Amino acid sequence: MITVVIASFRYGHLAAHCIESLLSQTRAPARILFVDDGAMDCDHLPALYPSVEYVLRPANLGTVDNFQDMLSRVQTEYVLFIGADNWLRSDAIELLSDATTDIVTYDIVVTGELKHEILTRVPGQTTPHCGDLYWDRQAQHHGSMLYRTAFGQRIGYQRRFEDGEHPQEDWNLWDKMLEQQATVASLKEGLLFYRRHRENHLKYPGSERPAPKPSHA
Repeated sequence: MITVVIASFRYGHLAAHCIESLLSQTRAPARILFVDDGAMDCDHLPALYPSVEYVLRPANLGTVDNFQDMLSRVQTEYVLFIGADNWLRSDAIELLSDATTDIVTYDIVVTGELKHEILTRVPGQTTPHCGDLYWDRQAQHHGSMLYRTAFGQRIGYQRRFEDGEHPQEDWNLWDKMLEQQATVASLKEGLLFYRRHRENHLKYPGSERPAPKPSHA
């Protein structure tokens, strides 16, 4: 039994693609929770996808508090968080439904207009794949790993450190679960399509990159 939490902030123009990828799964998730963390650009979605449950926040909570609140709403055995700008392969939930460990990781297909930035971000970790980039995440963390809900709720989402742009709240969850002897399995399948695009750099207040300095040439 898997709940998928779709998290959006300024992704209202992309979110339908993510929702469609979940509604078209070969095995449906038990529950789909969608949260707009105060951007107020997702009001059109409930009429289009009434089977999804929505939390449309009037104000931004920030990543940690937003994720923690959504995790507290999950009652199924397993949970998976996904950004509303990404999507899952059509058989992802079916494959993940065989989970018996506390955490299941799987590989990522990096796509989108800025996909090649990943070559600088994680040099040597990706390989070409059907015009995109395949990122092997065997036994390694990523933000959309599947994990046992009760275990995650005991630890909770917390701020781990700042990398200059984003609070690494899912890294904290991963680290603490491993410290408490969580069991981990990996699927050698690219189940998550990770879209790299301009809005990745404009997610939360204060995360905007500084404007380039004018040239004095």
